[in-house]
Amino acid sequence: MARSQVLIALAITLLAVMAFADDVVVLTPENFDEEVGQERYALVEFFAPWCGHCQRLAPDYERLASSFKNTETVLIAKVDCTEFEDLCTKYDVTGYPTIHWFPKGSLQSRKYEGKVTAEDLADFVNAEADTNLKLAFVPSHVVVLTSETFVEVVLDETKDVLVEFYAPWCGHCKKFAPIYEKVASVFKLDKDIVIANVDVDQHKDLSEKYGVKKIPTVKFFSKENKEGELYEGERETDDVIEFVNEKCGTSRDSEGQLTSEAGVIESLEELVKEFATAENDEKKKILTKIEDEVSKLTGRAAGYGKIYVKAAKSIIKKGPSYTKNEIERIDGMLEKSISPEKADEFIIKKNILSTFSS
Repeated sequence: MARSQVLIALAITLLAVMAFADDVVVLTPENFDEEVGQERYALVEFFAPWCGHCQRLAPDYERLASSFKNTETVLIAKVDCTEFEDLCTKYDVTGYPTIHWFPKGSLQSRKYEGKVTAEDLADFVNAEADTNLKLAFVPSHVVVLTSETFVEVVLDETKDVLVEFYAPWCGHCKKFAPIYEKVASVFKLDKDIVIANVDVDQHKDLSEKYGVKKIPTVKFFSKENKEGELYEGERETDDVIEFVNEKCGTSRDSEGQLTSEAGVIESLEELVKEFATAENDEKKKILTKIEDEVSKLTGRAAGYGKIYVKAAKSIIKKGPSYTKNEIERIDGMLEKSISPEKADEFIIKKNILSTFSS
């Protein structure tokens, strides 16, 4: 497959996945009674973001919500118990995830005791609500590699690539699969990061070439090192995400959101503090130092460095109030309906501007 075809396939997959995003209704104490106990059935997951079982359930639960989103008789929703402890206590939630079924017109629920797969949950909802909806197809974020596409994708020097070498019959691989899919979804907006896998039964040449002795084996191929670095951490969602963040210079949490550290460059910290407290004439001298440091940056950091320079120039031109006013403007934009890519841009800019006001 030509490189252009690979990139087109990746773009199509991303667009298809984004179409299924945010179909699970988020419940809070303010909207719970408005959404639940009305003229439709409700399946509600009570979860905690740090819970490993909840993280593994998330892709299946999202798929379930995508399947039922167009019916007026069923609501698929969730409650974050770390934010709304009282609401979870009200429904006797003592472990995560806990799933409750609410009949039409009732806030009296019963606990779901079945298996927590998309298929089993769909069967349960169809039986209880007397519906016959089929599960929606949710494309995978994980790029499937072959011997032919491996070179195009993995050895591309503009991409950081995480590769899982697996076999379909491997029990550990099956257990790791939803975790790996979650990791892929977290980094789906980072165009220079690819989360991929390769079936070693089908492509033994690749497993032999890269010294795969056991499965699953996960290797990281950075832009600079295409020999592959063995991932030796725990095979849990947060651990793999932390590894990718560290290696790629990203700052994403387990939901794929940028953290307050995204875009912040540690080597500029002291200069920015000096700039923030200096008089305007002195600021110009410090700006020159910032520009010198930024010129030394490479890769993703070089792009962030340009935002630092632009912010410093704007502060000199518009005065110290620029930082506060611009952050408020960005907060207003983030509250509007904007694309995930644009939200990332705003969050990075806000994080960098915040370093000038601290």
